[in-house]
Amino acid sequence: MQDKVLSLLSLATKAGKTASGEFMVENEVKSGKASLVILATDCSDNTKKKFRDMCAYRDTNIVEYSEKEELGRCIGKEFRACVAVSDEGFAAGILKQLDNFNV
Repeated sequence: MQDKVLSLLSLATKAGKTASGEFMVENEVKSGKASLVILATDCSDNTKKKFRDMCAYRDTNIVEYSEKEELGRCIGKEFRACVAVSDEGFAAGILKQLDNFNV
């Protein structure tokens, strides 16, 4: 299950449809380009609150998934606390996988 979410995230990155790191993700959300924000489960409470509030205000999907190291590795970076997916198709695919996992 986890592999499918991270695989979709990796594909989205190769297609140039992701942004990572707090500053870049914040820009994506504020500009309305982000379809989904993924927060690492081990990121700080401050970061979680900041992005939850920002995404709620702008009606952007947000989920907590994986750890910083895994999240970063799947997009070819060091560890990352957050990643924004700007493509609606990839975002929908990731959310669908997460829904299947929670059922």
